[in-house]
Amino acid sequence: MSAKHSDIQLRKDRILAIVIGRYIKTVLPVGSQYITEEYNLDVSPATVRNILADLEEEGYLTHPHTSAGRTPTEQGYRYYVDHLMNEIQLLEEEKRRISQEYKHHARQLEDLMEKTSQVICDLTHYTSIVSLDDGDDYKIICKGTSYVVGYPDNTDILKIQAILRILEEKERLMELINRTLEKKIEIYIGHEMALKAMESCSLAISRFEKDGMKGRIAVLGPTRMRYDRVVSTLDYISQILSR
Repeated sequence: MSAKHSDIQLRKDRILAIVIGRYIKTVLPVGSQYITEEYNLDVSPATVRNILADLEEEGYLTHPHTSAGRTPTEQGYRYYVDHLMNEIQLLEEEKRRISQEYKHHARQLEDLMEKTSQVICDLTHYTSIVSLDDGDDYKIICKGTSYVVGYPDNTDILKIQAILRILEEKERLMELINRTLEKKIEIYIGHEMALKAMESCSLAISRFEKDGMKGRIAVLGPTRMRYDRVVSTLDYISQILSR
């Protein structure tokens, strides 16, 4: 890759990260004027517009017909997760609070699963799913299903109902999170979940193993979920459970 091509790709990556980060926070299309005014990219507004057009042509962005701004596509989110996302670090205060919660609830298995699910909900503000295979039976707990109603992308009541129905069925939940994990934390975005009812969602899954017991922890949210926050939360909690 030539130095010039590398510079162009770095600019495109930076602008794509800005658009996705902004959209996740505001759920509003992001235009070239905002990028030019808020970020010192050392490029002209015309260059920013051209890069946005290129990113749209390549399938990473799209734009509502009523707006000049862009929004991410599933392909854009996938590129962001795989190449651009910087995992955030939980605050030390948050880590202490999580550790303290586990000290109080580590005696009973059901309590531990309940607390894990609740902690994930509290930290991410998305739906949490926790499963445990103790050798004899599968246990599964799902909390925060009410967050589904608040997805800004979900205004169709039938879609919301379809998602909630899946979250109410133990067998469907097990299918949802017992997917092949090639990475420590696997993320499925939109159509990658292979469930029509879940095409507006993303799912992040991690696993843990302790004393012969295996389990999984997962977060279900909209495709515009805060991936960095979710990944850091799952990573830290799976470490605690494995310890």
